[in-house]
Amino acid sequence: MFSNCKYIFIKMNPTDLHILNLLRENARMSITEIAEKVRASRATVQKRIEFMESTGIITGYTVKVKPSFEHHMIRAWMNIMIEGTRMQNIIKELRLQPEVNSLHSTNGKWDLLVELKVKNLEELDQALGKIRRISGIHNTETSLLLSTYKA
Repeated sequence: MFSNCKYIFIKMNPTDLHILNLLRENARMSITEIAEKVRASRATVQKRIEFMESTGIITGYTVKVKPSFEHHMIRAWMNIMIEGTRMQNIIKELRLQPEVNSLHSTNGKWDLLVELKVKNLEELDQALGKIRRISGIHNTETSLLLSTYKA
């Protein structure tokens, strides 16, 4: 399953980790503000961020949307059991489905955890049907996401 994966281990120092955590909290935080919080120069912070971007530790920046903003969206978690060695083919198929928000490989009874986002129950029903018809999917179990709580 992992034959095509490349693992690159990059040693990060405590300053790198601190910068990364600050950017996770607020990707729009200024270099000056980060430098003040980590007690380093602006040049050092800029250099460390550029390093993390160039090595692929930081792969991009995004916007987090408040879950209640998407109050008209229905979210569901679909657990999928896969037959044999069909994982990569199924992942390719799932990536083509517009309702699929995220994919996670897991261990245990289920092979994949798929987060779905749809506008209504009819769309959910159609999405589940399309996914269940993908060749190599052995079994599924779906749960609707009702509430989210901050940890």
